[in-house]
Amino acid sequence: MAIVQFRPFNAAPTTPRTALRRWLPATDVIERDDAYVLRTDLPGLAQEDVKIEVEDNVLTISGERKSESETTEGSYRRVERAFGTFSRRLQLPEGVDAEAISASFDKGVLEISVPKPEQRKPRRVEITAGAAA
Repeated sequence: MAIVQFRPFNAAPTTPRTALRRWLPATDVIERDDAYVLRTDLPGLAQEDVKIEVEDNVLTISGERKSESETTEGSYRRVERAFGTFSRRLQLPEGVDAEAISASFDKGVLEISVPKPEQRKPRRVEITAGAAA
C-alpha cells in the first residue's frame, strides 16, 4: 500500500482579519483498491472556474470563487462566505500514469480519480547447473 501525502503547500497563517478572505476548499482523499479518489467541495463554482494540472508527480487543483456584488439596503451588511483564489496540491505516488487521471464535476463537487500504479512483482531468477566461471 502506497502512502499518499495531502497537504496544502501554500496555506498562509490565518488571522481574524484574513480568515474570511482566505479560502481553501475541503477535500477528502479516499483510497480504493484500484485508485485514489479526491472529492473537493467547490460550491458556487462552474467547471470552467477550476483547473487541474499534473507536473513532476504533483497534482494541483486551483481556481477562483469571485465575490458577488450585492446591493445593500440600509447600513448593515455581514459577509461570512469566503472567496478568492485557491490551490490544493497532492504529491502522487511514484509510477502514476498522469494520462489515466480523470475528473468529473457535479453539483459543486469535483471528483478526481487517480489510478494506482501497477505494483512491481518479484521476479524469480532461475539457477542453472554448470561450471562457475
